[in-house]
Amino acid sequence: MSDTIQALQRTTATATATTAPPIPAQHPKQRDAFYDNAKYLAIVLVAMGHAWEPLRSDSRAVTALYTIVYAFHMPAFIVISGYFSRGFDASPEKIRRLITGLVVPYVAFETAYTCFTRWSDGEPDRAISLLDPLYLTWFLAALFIWRLTTPIWRSLRWPLPIALTIASLATLTPSIGDDLDLQRTLQFLPYFVLGLCLRPEHFSLVRRWRVRLLAVPVFACAVVFAYWAVPRMDYAWFFHHDAAEDFGVPAWYGPLMTLALFGCSLVLVGCFLSWVPGRRMWCTTLGAGTLYGYLLHGFVVQTGNHFGWADHPWPHTPLGEITVSVVAAAVVTALCMAPVRRAFRCVMEPRMAWAFRSASPSFSSGGCGPPGCR
Repeated sequence: MSDTIQALQRTTATATATTAPPIPAQHPKQRDAFYDNAKYLAIVLVAMGHAWEPLRSDSRAVTALYTIVYAFHMPAFIVISGYFSRGFDASPEKIRRLITGLVVPYVAFETAYTCFTRWSDGEPDRAISLLDPLYLTWFLAALFIWRLTTPIWRSLRWPLPIALTIASLATLTPSIGDDLDLQRTLQFLPYFVLGLCLRPEHFSLVRRWRVRLLAVPVFACAVVFAYWAVPRMDYAWFFHHDAAEDFGVPAWYGPLMTLALFGCSLVLVGCFLSWVPGRRMWCTTLGAGTLYGYLLHGFVVQTGNHFGWADHPWPHTPLGEITVSVVAAAVVTALCMAPVRRAFRCVMEPRMAWAFRSASPSFSSGGCGPPGCR
């Protein structure tokens, strides 16, 4: 009898093993090549824009291109940052990622830039101030503030109009000061909030072939307009760093320029995103290292300025301007590569389980940086 029962059990086990559906293999979540490509191309434009700065006074064409780039490259970064911040809920895990991915790099690079520019700018007494972001670190401080406020924007009925109102009011307030670069943080806020409101289908919309074709004449008109506007308009409006009165215009110009610049920037961001490839390319993996390229290329720029590379006449020639652009793109590309990321990961993506309660030893920041965590 026992032999019969055992035989039945073996038969049942075999049948169960044969008919049971296979357990699907767990695969890591794949990164979307489109966003990584967009991040890489945007960081290249950031580096090229910084390389063009010493050449603006001698070339109207360079100044026009500089104006165009500054009209959309940071807005594109910030929109994508907002899009990937939609899941921020201030949970302990997200707070840890925020600290290790933004606060730690901010403190480290604010200190490093201050010490470095004591030499490069010839200011040996420059004080370290965590409340006054120096050079490129303003973006980390701004992204920290924007992301902390994400739950608020996600709960509002009309977040974008409110953000535009705040940005407009900021242009009326020249006394905000340099604390955490709040003037720039508030004026760029609508782009982040817009990113929070976007969904995948919105990005699919701008990638349609009709939009790509339409983007060609639109961008061409923007270049022509920028060339015409060079002697007539201060491109510093696109820095979103100052109040209206700082430009020597009536205060009411500020809200009007806020809306006008927001509209212009969004059109150019749409043109830019429509041309970004959606397939995996040689540069796709570099999109995960944009924080490295963003923060590290500033040291190269400061070193070049210290040694006066722009004082030579050749960079101011058309061939020199093209060469400078190519070199800037190559440098920032190299700084986004895997060897550089491994060398600086202890600063950019530190493992700090010891600093948090109930933290897992394997905890990592996950690569937070321009344009934001996923």
